[in-house]
Amino acid sequence: MHNGSTPLIITEVALLVLASAICSGLNIAFMSLDMADLKRKAKLGNKQAQRVLPLRRHTHLVLASILFTNVAAISAASLVLDQKLNGWLAGLFGTILIVVFGEVIPQALFSKNALAWSSRFAPLIKIMVAVTYVLSKPLELLLNVLFPHRRGLLQSRHELGLLIDEHLGDESSELDDDEIEIMRGALQLSEKRVREIMTDIRHTYWLKPDSLIDETKIEEIKEKGFSRIPIFNEELTECYGLLMMKDLVDIDFDEKPNVVAQLPQRPTQVVGSMTALDTMFRKFIAAKSHLIPVEKDDKIIGIVTIEDLIEEIIGHEIEDETDRQKQRG
Repeated sequence: MHNGSTPLIITEVALLVLASAICSGLNIAFMSLDMADLKRKAKLGNKQAQRVLPLRRHTHLVLASILFTNVAAISAASLVLDQKLNGWLAGLFGTILIVVFGEVIPQALFSKNALAWSSRFAPLIKIMVAVTYVLSKPLELLLNVLFPHRRGLLQSRHELGLLIDEHLGDESSELDDDEIEIMRGALQLSEKRVREIMTDIRHTYWLKPDSLIDETKIEEIKEKGFSRIPIFNEELTECYGLLMMKDLVDIDFDEKPNVVAQLPQRPTQVVGSMTALDTMFRKFIAAKSHLIPVEKDDKIIGIVTIEDLIEEIIGHEIEDETDRQKQRG
């Protein structure tokens, strides 16, 4: 046994083990923080992220500073213990103290809320960097050469879907179920094609340019309940435009029936049946229309409306007054 004040030695060892514990916990917490996630949170006004982000930009410098401080604390604890205990006993006792209280417990604790712990000890990290700067800076430069910073990888569509699914049923989530369903539907748009949501031509109400519009035909159109009617030729190889019901309100068809070709029509475009749904919004904007014919092998096989696309995103059918009237009928 070596001479020394036992209470003083216990206090010194406790403080050194505490310092080692903080360094060990910070090492785990700090290195587990994702740079991209920190940037997003900082932009959203998260004070903790804003405090930690400048330090995370110098990862290698902070890492070296924490490790130098940790090793120094462990070495000092071993030397202090050696003043009171024999060499082998000091090593055994010091190892148990450092592993249990200086490594395992703090790492388990700090990993639970890495950002909060890193933010709380950000001022201490700055002190570590300042104290060890002479040693840490050269090591940082070397590590930057050996392990250059790489841009973080973005999540794939499927990974984003899994992240969104984690919010479903979680009471702590800020997203409600409807928002989650909409985001899930939007992520799946690029994997689906227009042919999957279109109305087949066999179930489409359409007219030919030479179709006669009289009182009887108007009543038929009203019964169908469509606000837009596509105009195709007999062979279904060409679309001439859309007949808008609102454009026919002021026309008296009782006294003067008209053929479709004589009535005002709105132009539209045609899309291929394999067009991905995520591009359809741009197609609707370019066409300046809520209804677009769908073609395959130069033949019109159906129509798609902006309502069809919205229903695919939200995962529910949108029923208007006409739909409910048809169901009652």
